[in-house]
Amino acid sequence: MRWFRRLFGTAEGALSKATGSPPPPRSERRDLTENSAAVMPMSRHIKEFFNQAAADEEHYPSTIDPRIYHVRLILEYFGDLTGKCVADIGCGKGRFARILHERYPAASICAIDLAEAMLRFVPGGITPCAASMTALPLKSESCDAAYATESLEHAIDVEGAIAELCRIVKPGGRIVIIDKNAEQWGRLQTPEWEKWFGRKQLERLLGKHCRHVSSRPISYWEDVAPDGLFLAWTAEK
Repeated sequence: MRWFRRLFGTAEGALSKATGSPPPPRSERRDLTENSAAVMPMSRHIKEFFNQAAADEEHYPSTIDPRIYHVRLILEYFGDLTGKCVADIGCGKGRFARILHERYPAASICAIDLAEAMLRFVPGGITPCAASMTALPLKSESCDAAYATESLEHAIDVEGAIAELCRIVKPGGRIVIIDKNAEQWGRLQTPEWEKWFGRKQLERLLGKHCRHVSSRPISYWEDVAPDGLFLAWTAEK
């Protein structure tokens, strides 16, 4: 359990499988106290939405085709993950984490999501953890890589979520964010809290914490030209 201590510090109370986790030490997380009155009701609303959505396998699947370019981009950018610690932020049912674990069984993968019901679908061999994207219960610089696929769009505090994502990654570690393009807003029906992003917007936020940041449009399939809906941001801390 050495990797567990590297991520969480101590085992006592650090992790709760599908029941919740305490926040990291105050000195290691972004203080959202000033916004708590507005944040907490919406956070509870989002959590309840996804706890109910977990029963909908059609629209919130627990698996993903490994040939989809979103998956391949993460695998290619991270490289060999053997013996590495990886965090899936806003993992849903852990469909991306499932593939990483299958490819690299010696990697330590932590799948984090706000909704406990989603985490019940996370496969064995992966550590599920219920937590907010703005208060990750992981030690600073504890992960070799971290990614967020179509999850940042559900963060109430986007800047805070990116700061946390970068905080947990080691210097030289890599980050991938895949989400929807603000220029395509209106193409899909969305819940009231959902946000889409411009390339420069997230480049700027990642650039506060990372040395190298880039972005580009991507498609679901490598041999199909991007239609503008999805963007990918990659960064090295």
